[in-house]
Amino acid sequence: MKDEANRLPRIGGRLGALAFLLTLTLGSAAQTTLPWSDTAQADSSEVEASLRGPATQPVQVATSTPQQAPPVPARVKPAAPPLPPDFDVAMFEAMAQQIVANQRVPGLAMAIVHDGKVLSARGYGITDVSDAEPVDSHTVFRLASLSKGFAGTMAGLLVADGRLRWDSKLTDYMPEFELSQPGAASQITVADLLSHRVGLSHNAFDRDLERYVDYRTLTRRLSSAPLKCQPGTCYAYQNVAFSLIGDIVFATTGDFYSQEVQSRLLKPLGMNDASLGLEGIESSARWAKPHVRGRGGWVSVMPKPTYYEVAPAAGVNASASDMAQWLIAQTGHRPDVIPAPLLATLHKPLVDTPYQTRSSSWRRARLDSAGYGLGWRVYNYSGRPLVYHAGAVQGYRGMIAMLPDQDLGIAVLWNGESSVPTGLLPTMIDRAVGIPSSATAWLDIDFNQHAWYAENGRNAPGSSAAEATAAPR
Repeated sequence: MKDEANRLPRIGGRLGALAFLLTLTLGSAAQTTLPWSDTAQADSSEVEASLRGPATQPVQVATSTPQQAPPVPARVKPAAPPLPPDFDVAMFEAMAQQIVANQRVPGLAMAIVHDGKVLSARGYGITDVSDAEPVDSHTVFRLASLSKGFAGTMAGLLVADGRLRWDSKLTDYMPEFELSQPGAASQITVADLLSHRVGLSHNAFDRDLERYVDYRTLTRRLSSAPLKCQPGTCYAYQNVAFSLIGDIVFATTGDFYSQEVQSRLLKPLGMNDASLGLEGIESSARWAKPHVRGRGGWVSVMPKPTYYEVAPAAGVNASASDMAQWLIAQTGHRPDVIPAPLLATLHKPLVDTPYQTRSSSWRRARLDSAGYGLGWRVYNYSGRPLVYHAGAVQGYRGMIAMLPDQDLGIAVLWNGESSVPTGLLPTMIDRAVGIPSSATAWLDIDFNQHAWYAENGRNAPGSSAAEATAAPR
């Protein structure tokens, strides 16, 4: 997938980022703690010792016995704060319905969760303009780069198992891997791969991937690609290089990456419609075909296999129902599958990406800062942390976001090359953080909020009638 960057900043701070990741990984599977945990973090001397110690040595792989983590103390996640009255799920569903009714996109799926509960998981529109079937909550869409969050989480589970470390070196698992500068390849860590700090220019060999060059050939070509910096010292978005994490998963477990994701994430989370790869989506009971623009409007096409070649970067398929379960897990409500402290590590920014604050109208208006963690973008949205990712391949688009302070998660997927549905996300986030609907209209559709409330026999939040109705008696 193409990154949104036009220019990418060079940054340092590798030691600091690794120090964060390693604070509680010394000889154990512990991760950084969540705000409500009172577990102490390791001091700087421990971090420095970890950087000098076993992490610089080859790591035992599938034939070794996994190191067992010490018991993690039970934690109780505090109840989420209530959402503002302006956060009206029925109205957001009506907006999604209007997008497809006006054929701005053929089909759309949306999931909203709060406090570990599903507020909405629905489909809208049709799967294929040539053979129309309604999109429902179990219709499968291609996730594109939303898949990167699965890759970061999968690697994190192996760290939690004690079978991998964030500072484990790529060449411990792929000793034949090379970059264009001597010794550079041996510097690349697991954390570098997942935070796009390999040192290459952005989107290295994506054009070749789109020309159907296979993944293995492209990984060998990385040995001749020019470096813009030493590994670990600057950010540049990748798909081919990012997917080397799949090779590490295979070397560590003895199972293919797709099998590990299925068994460790999709199946236990109850993501029953989800799959990986082209065969996975085509064998789904119902799936949304990709659409491109033609002279007469939308034209459905068959999904390209190209980015399925890089499964960790762009290989997952899922429905609205699946995404609701994924959001519940990523907001900390499935610690039986994803340890809650691991989420704090995954969602912590490791490298600054300031160009993201300028890459769209809602980012320019709302983002105070932007960075990248381990498979996730991390924003400051009007003073509040926002965990986010977007994805795009031919005929599919998607967005996922979580507001940790509100314990809110949102995912929107659609099967047409249109930017119109992107306005749904900031519209909902604005309402969640208390920014009034009159502030900015992000959604390019003719949706009259007050008329909608009137047509549905309801009072708009904030109106005197609504306050009178809500007043205690």
